[in-house]
Amino acid sequence: MTHPPAFAPDSLVLNRKLPLWYQVSQSLRASVLGRPQDASARLPTEEQLAAHYGVSVLTMRQALKELEAEGLISRHRRRGTFIEPRARRVSPVRLLGSVDAIVAQQSGEATTVLGHGPTAIPGDLAEFFPGCAEVTCYRRLRRDGESDEPTNWAENAVRPDIAAQIDVADLERWPMTKVLRDVVGVRISRITDTVEARLADPVTAELLQVPLLSPILHYTGVTYDEEGRVVDVARIRYRGDRFSFSVTVEAH
Repeated sequence: MTHPPAFAPDSLVLNRKLPLWYQVSQSLRASVLGRPQDASARLPTEEQLAAHYGVSVLTMRQALKELEAEGLISRHRRRGTFIEPRARRVSPVRLLGSVDAIVAQQSGEATTVLGHGPTAIPGDLAEFFPGCAEVTCYRRLRRDGESDEPTNWAENAVRPDIAAQIDVADLERWPMTKVLRDVVGVRISRITDTVEARLADPVTAELLQVPLLSPILHYTGVTYDEEGRVVDVARIRYRGDRFSFSVTVEAH
């Protein structure tokens, strides 16, 4: 029997300070959720994936087990591993210090750019952009790919010199972090994350179709380049009934 070409995941630069299986699972998760509609649903074999990521088969197996537990893939003896057409409705907001984890968290939903353009730096962000008179602000709404239900909306404040290199059409295909790193070529050194519980303001309530003052998860991510400059500050409001907050702490 002739099988169709297997799904081709993105590449990954491994960080030896973080668990390899976790980095691989998050990179593969981002590839699965952000895949084109006509992409194959069949994954390469464990051995092929292990060679692709440069890890052992045992590490690859642990990464695949994580995605299987999330309901993103199904594994069938002698038939292979396949991407599930439906993903889990409630997604965890996970923080473990991997850029690929951030990309994975933001992938897999239909994105609409609500607007973009230069704006005066908001007072609460002034400390991140010293010497800049303004930033370029991008506003995006994400929806569930199946139900078309709004799940979160994001505001990104980006340095003007970096924003000049961004094609807005790319932001409807990929998360901002992926665009900055893989399209613009920003060498990201770190991203600091903060997640807190807040109440939905009028704009958030309208965009996410939730009651005013209902609970939401408010995420702030500050992205730094290798020179220590802040290149992007993302503020994302997640529907409280669609997301949970999860942190993984490794002992070693």
